[in-house]
Amino acid sequence: MSAARRRAELEPGFVLHSYPYKETSLIVEAFTLRVGRVGLLARGARRPRSALRGVLLSFHPLRLSWSASVELGTLLAAEWSGGRGALGGFALMCGFYLNELLLRLLPREDPHEALFDAYAASLERLASGEDEAAVLRAFERRLLAELGYAPLLERDAASGAPVDPGRRYAYELDRGPVPVAAAAGGELVVSGQTLLDVARDDYARPQTRDEARALMRTLIAQRLGGQPLHTRSVLRELQEL
Repeated sequence: MSAARRRAELEPGFVLHSYPYKETSLIVEAFTLRVGRVGLLARGARRPRSALRGVLLSFHPLRLSWSASVELGTLLAAEWSGGRGALGGFALMCGFYLNELLLRLLPREDPHEALFDAYAASLERLASGEDEAAVLRAFERRLLAELGYAPLLERDAASGAPVDPGRRYAYELDRGPVPVAAAAGGELVVSGQTLLDVARDDYARPQTRDEARALMRTLIAQRLGGQPLHTRSVLRELQEL
């Protein structure tokens, strides 16, 4: 798309969030395959007879067409792009959590095609009833990597030696895992086995699930500058995330 007038036709995408604008319109935040996150004005989308009414829903694959000469584009058309199992209950809240991560951490118009595919796959996994914690941890790790903050998991940050599954490590946020004899006050301490499990997205071990949750929560909080995630608060009330 040109710098002066950016235009997209039938771009694969998902609605991350929408909110009312004036009396009949919506502002839509979407995540698209080749453009990344975009903000779009959907004129008249709240009118009863609008072709957009009932289409701009989260978690459903869409084809979006828009035109833009400023940061906020104008949505020209939106249509369904295949079916997908519906999210419900705890899985639905997990979907909103993924959306909030993308809204808070992904800059606008910064394409991440691999992350788009990972997001779509995560929704499929949640809809099919897979373990929610495993889906979230895998996506969090992929998101950090796509943003250039891939956590060091398989090497000792001090020596460069392979992580020993039998050792305990203090995870230093700006470096990575460093061996410790025992947990020290204030340190984020995880087992070497947990680090290796996270590296291959294996969350079958209960200790790995617990330590990986704490590790990813801390790494993401660093990227958010300490600002809380609203969906995480809700998830804590439903189940320990």
